Formats: sequence, structure tokens, C-alpha cells
Amino acid sequence: MTEPAKAPEKRRWFSGIRLVAVVAAAAALASAGVTALLVNIMERKQEAKNPFYRVVELDDTITDPAVWGKNFPLQYDGYKRTVDQQRTRYGGSEAVARTPTQADPRSVVAQSRLEEDPRLVTLWSGYAFATDFREERGHAHMLEDQTFTQRQQVTQQPGTCIHCHGSVYVPYKKLGDGDLIKGFEKMNQMPFAEARKLVEHPVACIDCHDPSTMQLRVTRPGFIEGIAALKASQGVPNFRVNEDATRQEMRTYVCGQCHVEYYFKGKEKRLTYPWAKGINIDQIMAWYDEDGHTDWTHALTGAKVLKAQHPEFEMYNQGIHAKSGVACADCHMPYQRQGAMKISDHHVRSPLLNINRACQTCHKWSEAELLERAETIQTRTFQTRNIAMDALVDLIHDLESAQKAGASEESLAKARDLQKRAQFYLDFVEAENSMGFHADQEAVRILSNSINFSRLGQNALRSGGGASTAPNQRPAGAPAAAGSAGTQQGSR
Repeated sequence: MTEPAKAPEKRRWFSGIRLVAVVAAAAALASAGVTALLVNIMERKQEAKNPFYRVVELDDTITDPAVWGKNFPLQYDGYKRTVDQQRTRYGGSEAVARTPTQADPRSVVAQSRLEEDPRLVTLWSGYAFATDFREERGHAHMLEDQTFTQRQQVTQQPGTCIHCHGSVYVPYKKLGDGDLIKGFEKMNQMPFAEARKLVEHPVACIDCHDPSTMQLRVTRPGFIEGIAALKASQGVPNFRVNEDATRQEMRTYVCGQCHVEYYFKGKEKRLTYPWAKGINIDQIMAWYDEDGHTDWTHALTGAKVLKAQHPEFEMYNQGIHAKSGVACADCHMPYQRQGAMKISDHHVRSPLLNINRACQTCHKWSEAELLERAETIQTRTFQTRNIAMDALVDLIHDLESAQKAGASEESLAKARDLQKRAQFYLDFVEAENSMGFHADQEAVRILSNSINFSRLGQNALRSGGGASTAPNQRPAGAPAAAGSAGTQQGSR
């Protein structure tokens, strides 16, 4: 009678053993998981403490980015990707094949903007840009495209151009016997071909980073002097950019070293940023009026005119992102995770090609909606740009007619001055590589002023006699006839 009673007890005993085994196994697995997690965390913390590989010693003489890349392989990989040619709706370039020659070994170039819009030839008649002007390409191409542009064949460009097209920090220091500014002054006065021999690379790591600390720095004398003049106009004297700027400001300033409006001042061809009165276009125009600088004499009208140069820094400063404290690098070099490390993406490109990391960090909408918003801004800017372009071409042709008809010198002089203003305002948006996105309201304001200047110029001709009684009628966006060669004071 006692044996059957022991069976349930035995079963309970075995069940208890199994339960203990399961609990022990679960505890062991949990312990192993926690241990693995802690080890992983420790490894990542160690990685974060050593964000780069100390393979080579870097100093202030090493210009080759491949050498820096041994310590910073992830950043260097991104840097090398700037060879790509991928366009957005209103920017970037397509790879156009060409047959290499001894004079120009390039097998691929960007598409011609002059072929896309022949009105630009009329706009720049008599200037080297009417010979060759192409869509922008990545930083990897910046030196070769400047070296082999056809603009080099129609004018004698100075060594000043190297300032923004090559890695010039070390060449400047060598030319100046250790003095950056003196080397800058010497290279400015050289012929381009002579200065080109001193430079080996396009923009490189050393141009933006201190080799000892990797801190951002400004190495371009044009910007060092320009930002000091701008700060002085704002009541901040003796501004030293590398000592006084914040880290977030530096994440814009290193880009603003080159993506700016500038001119060659005097016989020395000193690269100068026209910011002594301020940085918006009205203040820059006032500076040119006071300084008296013009870039060339327009071949069709005889007007002394200006050529705007990629003023991204100036336009960005008028926009909502700059007002909100967003730096150039936040959008064009957004942070990315590589293991435990957070690094800036050195594949510098349009944010519209990288919306997830460039835009959605702040803007919580879909990629499709953000792209549509950006392209809506750009399309409206482009449409207004076409209206301004037609108005300016009308003024240029009316000035041609007025000269032939014997209009008074007073009316011609007034119309030429208005052409200079209309042309500079239009070109300020045309040459700026965001098609209005950096500051959309400012871009439309500038283009509206350009249209007004063109129409005021036509009115001046009517009042002076000799001009047609109505502006040339042409649908918005239609091309105009190309201009001929003229008097050129220097190409930049």
C-alpha cells in the first residue's frame, strides 16, 4: 500500500530538478549575455577614446590626403567619393565624355552651362566665362577643372585663382618663408601656370584641420582678412578667426574660405572678399561702388560690369538655417555612426542626395515630402531667374540699338550703370549653387531687384532717345543671341 504513494512524490522530485536546471541554464545565458554586453560597451568606450589610428605622425608639412588617410581611413574614404557625378534637379553635373588631348587629359567633364542656356553668353559677352562655363563637380575635380578650363586659353589668369582651387597652405608657407600672408601675396602676382606648379592636390585635410589636434582651422588668407573686415563692420575689431570663432562657427567658416564672392584688387591681384560694409548683396554692391572695381567692359554695350562668384556663404547667411545656428557641415557633411564613433561624412555633396542624415535629423517628415519642399523653392527661384534673365538680355539688346541710333551719352551712361546692377544681382543668384534654397526669400528679392534695374535701364534709354519704344518680346526662358569678344580687364 505504501509503494503507489511514492510515485507522485518521485515525479514531483524530478520536476523540481528540471526546474532548477532550466533556471540555472537561463541564469547562465543571462549572465553570458550581460557579460557580452558589458564587454561590447567597454570595447566601444575604448574605440571612442581612440577615434583614429596612429599609423603615421602628421605635421604641418604633409599635404597628401592619402597620408592623413592612414590615420583617418573612414574620413578619407568619404573624401575620395567626391569624384562622383550625381546631379539633383537644379545642381550637380552629368559625366560628359571627351577625347583626351595633350593639352587637356580629362576624359570626362561636366555639361556646359552655355549650351544649356545661351543667354549666358550674352550676359558675359567679352568675358572668359562666355567661352567656357560648366556645371559644378565635386572637390576631387576642383584643381584639374580650373587648370584645363578653356578660360585659361582666352585670358591670362593670375596665381590668385589657386587660393580656392588647390591645397595652398604649405605652398604659401614655403613662398613666404613661414609667413602665410607673405606667401599668399607672392602667389597672387604669379601667372596661373607658374603658380600651378607649386600645388599638388585639390583641397586636402591640412587645409581645414590642425595636424596636431585635428581641430578645425581656417588657412585661406582671403577669408582671414575678409571675416576680420566683416566683423569690424559689425563692431568687433581685431577678429582673429582661428582664436575667436566658436566650434560651430568654424564648421561654416572652413567652407566659407572658398564658397564666397571675391575680386582681384589692384595690380597685385590680391584676393579680396568685399565684406567691409557687410555681407548682403546691397552692402557688397555699395562696396564695389565705393571701391570702383569692375571685372570687364561688356562687349555689346560698353558697360563696365561685375561677375559674381559662387556666393554660397553670403547667401546662406541671409537664410533661416544660418539664423537658426545650423552650420554648412550639418547639412553637407552630416554626422554618421561608424561603430562607436561619430564622424562627419567627408563625402561632401548636396543634402538632397542624403536627406535621411542631412535633413531628417531635424525635420520629421518623409524624404519624399522634404525633397518636394526643396524642389518647390528651387523651381520658383529658377522661374524668377528666367524672368530676370530675359529682362537683362532685353536691356543689353536695347543698349546695342541705342548706341547705333545715337542716343545721348547721359542716357547711355545711366542705362549702363543699371545694366551693371541688374547683371550683378542676377549673377549673384545664378552663380550661387543652391538655386535659392539657402535663402529663398532673399533670392527672390535679389532677382526682383535685377528685373527692376533692367526695366529702369530701358526707361532711361527711352527718355534719352535712340532706343526701341518697347522691350524685345520673348517667352520667359527663351535663349538670346550670343555675344562677341570684347575688352576684358581680367578673368576670375
